[in-house]
Amino acid sequence: MNKNLKILMSGGGTGGHIFPAIAIAQEIQKRFPEAEFLFIGAEGKMEMEKVPQAGFKIVGLNIAGFDRGNLMKNVNLPIKLISSLVKARKTIKEFKPDFAIGTGGFASGPALYMAAQLDVPIFVQEQNSLPGKTNTFLARKAKAIFTAYPNMGHFFPKTKTFFLGNPIRKNIITDLIDKDSAKEQLGLDTNKLTILSVGGSLGSRTLNNAWKENIDQLAAKDFQLIWQTGKTDYSDLKDNQSIINHQSKIMLREFIADMALAYSAADVIVSRAGAIAISELAMAQKAVLLVPFPFAAEDHQTKNAMTLVEKNAAKMVKDTEMSERFWTTLMEICEHENTRAEMSENLKFFAKPSATEEIVDEILASLNISF
Repeated sequence: MNKNLKILMSGGGTGGHIFPAIAIAQEIQKRFPEAEFLFIGAEGKMEMEKVPQAGFKIVGLNIAGFDRGNLMKNVNLPIKLISSLVKARKTIKEFKPDFAIGTGGFASGPALYMAAQLDVPIFVQEQNSLPGKTNTFLARKAKAIFTAYPNMGHFFPKTKTFFLGNPIRKNIITDLIDKDSAKEQLGLDTNKLTILSVGGSLGSRTLNNAWKENIDQLAAKDFQLIWQTGKTDYSDLKDNQSIINHQSKIMLREFIADMALAYSAADVIVSRAGAIAISELAMAQKAVLLVPFPFAAEDHQTKNAMTLVEKNAAKMVKDTEMSERFWTTLMEICEHENTRAEMSENLKFFAKPSATEEIVDEILASLNISF
């Protein structure tokens, strides 16, 4: 096959779909600098901004997911689907890709379905332990499916399903440093147990409220907290008197730019259970308390968390249990060094530092493309 490859990429709606697609494209581009890429996304979704920022072209489809909360919003869905299929077909026929890669999300369905109809080899990358409907549908026509969790053969054809992990930000892999150095860089006490709380890029009100309720107990334990609040709650929290009273033990941040440094400094991490977050946590290999976002599609964050809990690689508290179980479960981790060590060791199973490279290796091998 000609090394001036043309690759179609599709995935979006959330960062969990977009960033793996970008990472895979960048890895192919590294090997084939002359390769040409075209992304297909959903109009109005974040991929229309993030993909061009990464230096790739993108075409938008007028597509949306099924709205379970407001059924009337689905009236135009058939029209949107048909128009998206037509536009995807036209785009693919004009671009003439050598192969297509989908990472899930609204636009990925029409794009990869039409690619397969036009005899373009397609590949699917699934980030979660409970696959999205788009990827489950596309898997039948895919040459290979790449998963971030083991034992996915009951969702996908076993013979073409590969447990290779999620592509994650390179600096999370390369920039992790020893704990004491990280604490020093952040101006923290190297002798104190440090908890990192992250609620995703937008923050988590559930986690923010839990810390507000337990701030005095945290101070009494003489622990340190790196607390990423997100934009919505930050202004209120920074003026909260209880937090101000204990500010020597709390590093309050709206957003954390250097996550590798924050991961490195932590003894314990409290986090939502998004697929990419879990893949990064597995690389950090710190004891983890997961609080899944309950409104994620098909409650997939709870499924992600349970996969780790079953291997004793994390503990989990549901949103509905926070008042009763958050602090006691956190203390089960913080007050028992052996528990933390065991969880950290078990997390190694999910750590896949070469995920992006191995996914690209498998794609190229299946197509007999060498570089």
